[in-house]
Amino acid sequence: MNDFRLMKGNEALAEAAISAGCRAYFGYPITPQSEILEYLTDEGRRRGMIVLQAESEVAAINMIYGAAGAGARVMTSSSSPGISLMQEGLSYIASAELPCLVVNVNRGGPGLGTIQPAQGDYFQATKGGGHGDYHLIVLAPSSVQEMAEFVYDGFDLADRYRNPVMILADGALGQMMEKVEFPEYRVEDHVPPKPWATVGKPPERPANIITSLHIQPEKMEQINLRLQEKYRVIESREVRYEAIHTDDAEYLIVAYGLVARIAHKAVEVARAEGIRVGLIRPITLYPFPSGPIRSIAKKVAGVLTVEMNAGQMVEDVRLAVNGKAPVSFYGRMGGVIPAPEEIVRELKTLAAAHPHAQPAETY
Repeated sequence: MNDFRLMKGNEALAEAAISAGCRAYFGYPITPQSEILEYLTDEGRRRGMIVLQAESEVAAINMIYGAAGAGARVMTSSSSPGISLMQEGLSYIASAELPCLVVNVNRGGPGLGTIQPAQGDYFQATKGGGHGDYHLIVLAPSSVQEMAEFVYDGFDLADRYRNPVMILADGALGQMMEKVEFPEYRVEDHVPPKPWATVGKPPERPANIITSLHIQPEKMEQINLRLQEKYRVIESREVRYEAIHTDDAEYLIVAYGLVARIAHKAVEVARAEGIRVGLIRPITLYPFPSGPIRSIAKKVAGVLTVEMNAGQMVEDVRLAVNGKAPVSFYGRMGGVIPAPEEIVRELKTLAAAHPHAQPAETY
């Protein structure tokens, strides 16, 4: 019998961090993710983690930089305005090729905005966010179970590619309670050797130096070229998505995170009314599942992208579709969550504008 626990998304994520071998957490409280810090301050410290409430998000990300440089599995978390403050440090970490896990429990913006859930940080997460040419690997959970599971995946991906990984969640996923099962996970089987870490210099090797500062442009270009090659490898190996009812679909919905759950219900409602619609849920927002979306777009009459923002992922969907089908967008902002009925209504508008071609009768 499975051992399920009823937990908040934030708490499930924090529990997974402990069992995934996270050695240290540095963060600063901000709604709607403060339970991560609170849970780790209690349970994490009791089980041997270093947990520190930093004086600011800027301090927290630079503590992550230092601890990651020492080879430890480390994590921070925040919500949208706090993640903005971390962008300079994240750029340093990406350039220095250090593994770490960053959690953004998205809230509505811009500005201080609202503590309600939103998806307005898609551009920031997937396009670098800070300065320079770099990428985070970005995982988008849609359930409390995935809030936990993606912690294990996130740490493994960070170590595998020496790259920061972001879990891009939202305030609803952080606060909702669902049953969650934690996998068996032997940390020693997942943490690779880290000969690059700054843990003291044995006499048999040169000193390890971790920095993102390279004055000579030729040196900086070589580092950029190495990073771009790594991103190409990630794009070829780590694309993750979920396809629902796409085999016979005449229309396609693309949605991620919390909205994908609502879109799944909309698909069921639409199919009950005779509209054959499928759903693609990107799980990795970077690398983005452009190939699968492009493949399905060739067979459908239209694509509807649904997000809790003014239209961000839709740009990547349009690039993936590349004119093979019309792409429309429906979004709610400011912390408003769309209802399935709204999505079905938009889908019907798309279907009316772009009716699916019926095959000619043969006699």
